[in-house]
Amino acid sequence: MPKMKTHRGAAKRFRVTRTGKVLHRHASRAHLLQKKTSSRKRRLARANEVTAEKKNILRLLGKR
Repeated sequence: MPKMKTHRGAAKRFRVTRTGKVLHRHASRAHLLQKKTSSRKRRLARANEVTAEKKNILRLLGKR
């Protein structure tokens, strides 16, 4: 049986912590930053946990 390959698009967008949480980056952080407040930009810079499609993302990453 061949090995399952990692979905490279998913690998660039998500990462899995040691405890098994799936993290993703926020949207709206790429451009037009001048009009956004500093607090909003700081909040968007932090990674956020995925809840809805966690099972599918882990399958794409080859983690389960």
